[in-house]
Amino acid sequence: MNDFNHPATDALAKMSELEQGRKSVARREGSMALTPAQLVERSLIPFVDGTNRQLVDSFRELRTRLLATSSDNFITLVAPVSKGCGGSFVARNLALAITLDQSRNALLIDCNLRQPSQHAVMKIDATRGGLVNYLEDPDADVENMLYGTGIPRLKLIPAGRSTYGDMENEYFSSFRMRLLLDSLRSAYSDRYIVLDSPPVLGAPDARILSELADVVILVAGYGRNTPAAITAAAGNFDPAKFAGVVFNENA
Repeated sequence: MNDFNHPATDALAKMSELEQGRKSVARREGSMALTPAQLVERSLIPFVDGTNRQLVDSFRELRTRLLATSSDNFITLVAPVSKGCGGSFVARNLALAITLDQSRNALLIDCNLRQPSQHAVMKIDATRGGLVNYLEDPDADVENMLYGTGIPRLKLIPAGRSTYGDMENEYFSSFRMRLLLDSLRSAYSDRYIVLDSPPVLGAPDARILSELADVVILVAGYGRNTPAAITAAAGNFDPAKFAGVVFNENA
């Protein structure tokens, strides 16, 4: 990851219905911290072993700038310009960087329904289903979709798999999707949600998801996306929400 630009320089109910006791139990649920080698296996930066200092500081700076934009917890959409930009890598490590502050929790949600990757990369057996399963089943319990990652204070909701074999439904514009995010955020005041988005160019999903987010980060592949493509992708988002562009070398 090479740079994070300020906006001025970028042309280019069911959780709410859960009993407080159950939330407390889930909150206390701890995970053994992964070793540096295990972090690398999961394409996570080993923030604690002193390696990759420049990359570590880039994510810490990105996190710090985002936290400075609001006094409340917020939802961040991480949207790659196109396939292969490393948007999932940026989303995953941004969520990890948030948890370095022990007063904050992070929830990573894989919203790339056509090409989900977070559960596989993070070596999580997502047999209980994920986001799509919750959105399709009105009786689903969101607690079953929350997976530990091996990192304290970092949870994952994987994309899941549709029971209908059809990923063309307007999941992200549904009332249930909006209710889910509102409930997840309001459950804990120190929970920061990171949405791993599908690519911006070629489909409207990222633009639809941006309506549910408070902040949007665009991920451009370093040497992969042209200035014209970056400008076109950035034009999909509300300038008031657009935080800037991350130039990323990691696929």
